[in-house]
Amino acid sequence: MSTDYSDRYVFEAEWYDNVACILKKFYLYYYPSNNTIELFDLKTRKIFLKRTICEGIKVKDFYIGAVITIFSRCIKIMGYADNYTKIKLETQLQKFFILLKPDIINKMGEVIKDITNHDFQITNIKMMLLTAIEVTDCNFIKDATDKMSMIKYLTSGPVVGLELLGENGIMRWQELADPENCKQAYSTTTSLSRICGKNELYNSVYGSKNIEMAIQELGYFFPNLKNKNKGPKTSAVLQNCTCCIIKPHAVQAKLLGPIIDDIQKAGYIITAVQQFRINLINSEEFLEIYKGVLSEYTAMVVELQSGPCIVIEVSHKNEDFNIVADFRNFCGPIDPDIARQIKPNTLRAKYGKTKVQNAVHCSDLPEDGVLEVEYFFKILEK
Repeated sequence: MSTDYSDRYVFEAEWYDNVACILKKFYLYYYPSNNTIELFDLKTRKIFLKRTICEGIKVKDFYIGAVITIFSRCIKIMGYADNYTKIKLETQLQKFFILLKPDIINKMGEVIKDITNHDFQITNIKMMLLTAIEVTDCNFIKDATDKMSMIKYLTSGPVVGLELLGENGIMRWQELADPENCKQAYSTTTSLSRICGKNELYNSVYGSKNIEMAIQELGYFFPNLKNKNKGPKTSAVLQNCTCCIIKPHAVQAKLLGPIIDDIQKAGYIITAVQQFRINLINSEEFLEIYKGVLSEYTAMVVELQSGPCIVIEVSHKNEDFNIVADFRNFCGPIDPDIARQIKPNTLRAKYGKTKVQNAVHCSDLPEDGVLEVEYFFKILEK
């Protein structure tokens, strides 16, 4: 193992070797001074990857649950391996909760782009339908002067909860989007509330006020997988819809905002959105229709389970609209190179890299739209 401990972080990490069908566990060492990485295999007790430069990776990319791509291997960070790393990074980086309220959902993509442009990492997302009881339980209604109006507002349509990670995140967020008096927002050029807020009650975006509230809110809206409480109900309608999956490579490249913004500006309605971490078995099951049909099937399976993906239920205000066929055309040909030649304004042309890493999956057949959405929001969401 490396003996240079100056200015270095160490994490517990793992990588599933699809060739050997083995889950490998490592110590991942990251040296921010020169952007180098080293991997130490915990089973063999030998260096797996000698200290080497990894372009495009920054310290903000390292947090529990993150997936780091190192020479085409998707390495998942499982935890901190020493107290120095834990104290150093948890002091610098803060996780907190924000809520996009009903009247801003149609601008969700624009808001998410603004969030990532201000150097916040989106580490979880879910569109939900809140009940009056759930709203009453929320921290952000306890100090409201007009609780009944707040309850009516927050139950009037779907909301989107986001888990954000950022350096000195809570204070920066409050400066950006949640001023004490919403009227001040209209004279603040960097404020999200200036873009979408109406008044102090209808200010469209809420953010955690402090660490204690952030922990409570994240635990409530994004409970631990072992928790029987799954949090507020998904907003999925499971009818007259199609499925869109923003693939792990596109999520890691922070393309969530641009893709959702393009979908909304094209006239589609997003009725559900949620982050999923798909295991190998579920990935194989979901993509089984392509087995023996596409030579890229195995690589597609690996990509889908390589990190968090964002699943979106897409619909249209016209119920007679052929949503599956039209949205598939909007996504473009499966090969981004071909898409850039014949349909340059499609999602795959704009954001895809290869036939496997082509930014998005979309339903192919009319009957698959609802079935694929149900697979995530009805089966895996349980």
